[in-house]
Amino acid sequence: MSAGRKSREEIKIMRYAGNVVALVHEAMRKEVKPGVSTKYLDDIAAKIIKENKCIPTFLGYGGFPAVICASVNDNVVHGIPSEDEILKEGDIISIDVGATYHGMVGDGAWTYPVGEISDDCKMLLETTEKALFAGIEKMRDGAFLDDVSGAVEDVANAKGLGIVRQYGGHGVGHQMHEEPFVFNYRVGNKYLLKSGMTIAVEPMLNLGGDDVYVQEDKWTVTTKDHKPSAHFEHTIHITDGEPDILTILS
Repeated sequence: MSAGRKSREEIKIMRYAGNVVALVHEAMRKEVKPGVSTKYLDDIAAKIIKENKCIPTFLGYGGFPAVICASVNDNVVHGIPSEDEILKEGDIISIDVGATYHGMVGDGAWTYPVGEISDDCKMLLETTEKALFAGIEKMRDGAFLDDVSGAVEDVANAKGLGIVRQYGGHGVGHQMHEEPFVFNYRVGNKYLLKSGMTIAVEPMLNLGGDDVYVQEDKWTVTTKDHKPSAHFEHTIHITDGEPDILTILS
């Protein structure tokens, strides 16, 4: 399904869904600490989404068994929360969450430090967040999608970070995954961005190489060299002016 251009009413609904995503992340910032399980975080997210009259977008999507994706250290994306996975000092955890309200989706991810983390991991998180906002800055009516991808790539390359090649951003709205696919590196894509489109940008950068693999659970994506990975994502509404971030507290 194409990202298409959303109506004013559809944007209003997506903004509400995005606000609920932001509420989940606000809670995650407080609750991510040594000694908590990833399942505990999933339960908190489920409660917030339900209390705000939304549906957890990820739960049951393609058979996914949880509300959030919780990906620790060398896990990039799609990690399944578990009571047995206990966070410890020095870990990093990427939490991805979607909320659906009246058929419209908000989707956002953030990577959190668990207690005190290494300088390398601090650089990884800071750079991946910087790459996200560099990409967002390019999301304007009349720009090419490759401008977004290139901005992410340039930030990653400046610090020598690996770029996950098989996964990226995407159109979002009536479905979680709509066209176009957003690479996190230049591919020469001349897809034209237009006012009213809603697209999720999500750089996934690694301290090591680019290569990843899918674990036996058929979901969890992990770096091949087992070096840490970070993941940041916002849902953006493209306008005639400044990019409009939908997955923030409003």
